[in-house]
Amino acid sequence: MASEKTDHLEERAKAFFNDRWLVFVASMWVQSCAGISYLFGSISPVIKSSMGYNQRQIAILGVAKDLGDNIGFVAGALSEVLPIWVVLLIGVVQNFVGYGLVWLIVTHRLPALPLWVLCISIFVGTNVDSYFNTGALVSCVQNFPRSRGPTVGILKGFAGLSGAILTQIYNTINASNQASLILMIAVWPSIVVISVMFVVRPVGGHKQVRGSDKLSFLFIYGVCLILAAYLLAILLLKDALHISQVILTVILILILLLPIMIPVILAFHEPRSPQEESFLLETQTDETSKSKEEGNEVVILSEVEDEKPAEVESLPAPERQKRISYLQAKLFQAAAEGAVRIKRRKGPHRGEDFTLMQALLKADFWLIFFSLVLASGSGMTIIDNLGQICQSLGYSNTDMFVSMISIWNFLGRVGGGYFSEVIIRNYAFPRPVAMAFAQVIMASGLFFYAMDWPGAIYVMTILTGIGYGAHWAIVPAAISELFGLKSFGALYNFLTLSSPMGSLVFSGVIASGIYDYEAGKQAALHHQKFGSLMADDEPPSCEGIVCYSLTCGILSGLCIAAVMLSLIAVYRTRRVYAQLYGNSRS
Repeated sequence: MASEKTDHLEERAKAFFNDRWLVFVASMWVQSCAGISYLFGSISPVIKSSMGYNQRQIAILGVAKDLGDNIGFVAGALSEVLPIWVVLLIGVVQNFVGYGLVWLIVTHRLPALPLWVLCISIFVGTNVDSYFNTGALVSCVQNFPRSRGPTVGILKGFAGLSGAILTQIYNTINASNQASLILMIAVWPSIVVISVMFVVRPVGGHKQVRGSDKLSFLFIYGVCLILAAYLLAILLLKDALHISQVILTVILILILLLPIMIPVILAFHEPRSPQEESFLLETQTDETSKSKEEGNEVVILSEVEDEKPAEVESLPAPERQKRISYLQAKLFQAAAEGAVRIKRRKGPHRGEDFTLMQALLKADFWLIFFSLVLASGSGMTIIDNLGQICQSLGYSNTDMFVSMISIWNFLGRVGGGYFSEVIIRNYAFPRPVAMAFAQVIMASGLFFYAMDWPGAIYVMTILTGIGYGAHWAIVPAAISELFGLKSFGALYNFLTLSSPMGSLVFSGVIASGIYDYEAGKQAALHHQKFGSLMADDEPPSCEGIVCYSLTCGILSGLCIAAVMLSLIAVYRTRRVYAQLYGNSRS
């Protein structure tokens, strides 16, 4: 009897370790450390003052940070040939070495070193984000292929929220020494990721479908909302709350641990019911039959596009589907009798598995990419310059706004994943529709700041955070649908190049150029009025809304241009989504 209990317990423990929900929860914890780039707004002021840099030099460091955060070719390639835990471990080593060196330089524990050394250090340290993102996303998208929107949205959401999480942990450790935040960035992610790196991996999750999966996702969404509300409450009420930072951080960690209840309950307390078994069997049978028919169906679909009359598109959806099905049936019969020869196109069709090189030949891929360059690059420019934006308006506590944009970034990602899934499941609209909507939100927030309307900094922070975050839930899911999962790591990491490409110009040239120009004008006026200049070793600083209002106006226009590109992608991919998710309402 005792041996039976032991065997049963071992079986349950093995099921727990191989449960896809455990992988998902562990990936959430990894992602809670995968957004250290969002803390640049908190550490850039101390780097600027300690090293005596001007705004252009800080912008160069920001571009180095963006490049490190988004150049993930190596991580994407390694994820296809190495175990995921090795990919995560490489990221841990880079993070510790890179930000450890930054801390030594900024605190002058090393002799004064050139700017390019600091750029390389930040690049290496921030490149950890690509390893953490790749490991978590590749594992979970393969484990949850039928729930890509929610999966990507939640995981990318935790990456966006990591700035607020790490800031709260830092406030508990040492809130008086800003340079120590750099040291914590080097140490904390290493501890977390090493503790779970053997759990994060593909486990054949497509075979673990349960009837309770929707309820599990709803529970995760609930935890996300509780977490965001809790961090926002701490942020806004911290002066009124007379509670120890230690207690607040312990509550935060307990909320982060709540999702572990799902795999524990599923593995140890919830035996799979006969209904769930039949549901799983039915799902696997459907997938098998679909794969058997897929080859012939894809070939015929290409012929249908060539043969169908133009007036078919103007018919109502049910009648249009009947006409297409009839034409497809005729083509099948003609092909079987040898009356027609089916043309086989070279390369995969949209919706199948593409390699990176094959995807680069598709216009849809480039439309999404350049839309991201404009919109994501604009959002990253605001995130990189948020510390200086706050200082120019006279705010001494920049951490509050860095945490705030992190929280809204998180909600944008979670909401973007959820609502983009709703519009494709219920209406079969192309997922880039949600991308265009997010870009309208960003454009509105940036325009609000450019016009200097009341509460501009708060409105811009909230709307930019939501819009920017939504992109990184919507785009990876859309790319996996249009170009498949086989090379998802490489495809995703190529798309992440859009942010540094955009910020290289928007932040490194436009924002910093306008800031230094306005700072120079203010310094000259100060000299005319008082007959003295600032100390020679102190770079001029800009004060007032004028420092970034023109920049935000330009970025708002770029986001509108991104909307246009997204809508073109919507028009081009509408048939693909209609085939994947059923006909849209028309």
